[in-house]
Amino acid sequence: MQNLNTVVSEKRINLTGISLIAALAGFIFGFDTVVISGANLPIKELWNTSPLFHGFFIMSMALWGTVIGAIFGGFPTEKFGRKKVLLSVGILFSLSTIGTALATNPYSFSFFRFIGGLGIGISSVVAPIYISEISTPANRGKLTGMYQFNIVFGLLIAYISNYFLKGFDGANDWRWMLGVMIIPSLVYALLVIFVPESPRWLVMKNREGEAEEIITRLGINHPKEEVQTIANHIREQMKRKKSSLFIPRYKRILWLAFFIAFFNQWSGINFILYYAPEILERSGLAARDSLMNSILLGGINIIFTFLGLYLIDKLGRKKLLIIGSFGYIISLVMVAWSFYTHAGSMVLLVFLLLFCASHAIGQGTVIWVFISEIFPTGIRAKGQSFGASIHWVFAALITLITPVFLDSERGVFRENPWPIFAFFAFMMVLQLIWVLQKVPETRGISLEALSKKLIPDK
Repeated sequence: MQNLNTVVSEKRINLTGISLIAALAGFIFGFDTVVISGANLPIKELWNTSPLFHGFFIMSMALWGTVIGAIFGGFPTEKFGRKKVLLSVGILFSLSTIGTALATNPYSFSFFRFIGGLGIGISSVVAPIYISEISTPANRGKLTGMYQFNIVFGLLIAYISNYFLKGFDGANDWRWMLGVMIIPSLVYALLVIFVPESPRWLVMKNREGEAEEIITRLGINHPKEEVQTIANHIREQMKRKKSSLFIPRYKRILWLAFFIAFFNQWSGINFILYYAPEILERSGLAARDSLMNSILLGGINIIFTFLGLYLIDKLGRKKLLIIGSFGYIISLVMVAWSFYTHAGSMVLLVFLLLFCASHAIGQGTVIWVFISEIFPTGIRAKGQSFGASIHWVFAALITLITPVFLDSERGVFRENPWPIFAFFAFMMVLQLIWVLQKVPETRGISLEALSKKLIPDK
């Protein structure tokens, strides 16, 4: 008869590996976010869309799908489990990729962008939850942050893909730019089949034996005691109001989730990522040069996200948000100044790079980690859904109205867009004040202990 430890060792799960698989949803999220920037102008010319129509049906339709996915993604995540929902995300991504690449009119294009958006919205709920629930306090920030790392890696690959596919098939370049996403979508869907279910979800469904087996295979010390701690915490939460999220006890964590998501988007990050080529062209760069410099933005993003992942479990979430806030303010003020004084495209590019670095090391690294860890297990899916939906509502609104302000022919700031960046800088001053006064540090604390710290007993 084999020794029990030998059997467990043979079945040991690589925690980093399964976290990376779950985080691949972030890669597709990031790729999809940026790939539309390369298709933006060709589609506008192909279908001769107005600024408002283009903003709603072409540029922001995926984001409206993302809003719906984020709002309702908590229900299936809680009912059917984290693993099944992760798999469904891969299927939605694949359908969206094929449909948008083959679209013959703006309406079918918008429909399949909406389907892809549903996948992104759901993934922004389930992937961070899943990773936070299988990790330990010592590595939770780094592992959950891999979701964000994959987002920015997807951004970079999309920029590179757009650059090399420009001129590949003439008027159909944009179809190839969108269609190439089928490769990571299918790879992700296949790999998710092999990840285990979240042990905390299993405990919540009274499947404690399965949860203990998975915790043992994850290599976490004292699995029986760990399961008991999780079970006791869940029972304590369920004794109160079982499924209600909007009650006075949760007021603090709801506001924390709301404001971190709110300020994330009012930094202007999606505005800059979606419209980077157009912004750079407005500064005087040729179209292909603007795509090449978009790759540079993506490269800086990934380097500083990697740095953020290294620091998040060392310095903590709050310090990274403070560092990022100062970087935001300086870079956005200087981008506004560059446009206002016509300082030149290279000066503008330098401060856009500083902006991307500031986002990556601060908000970019922290947001999904922070939201996924501040809610107790019994309502974590609902809480993550709330935070993600706030994030995506504002992302969609900003993307929707951008053409109204930025369009070179009919935009409010068609002559010079400096007021847009000045406004974003002001919002980041408000973020800095909020972080300094209201944001707690969550580094190195178990999910159960963190809930006790943030939620009053009464």
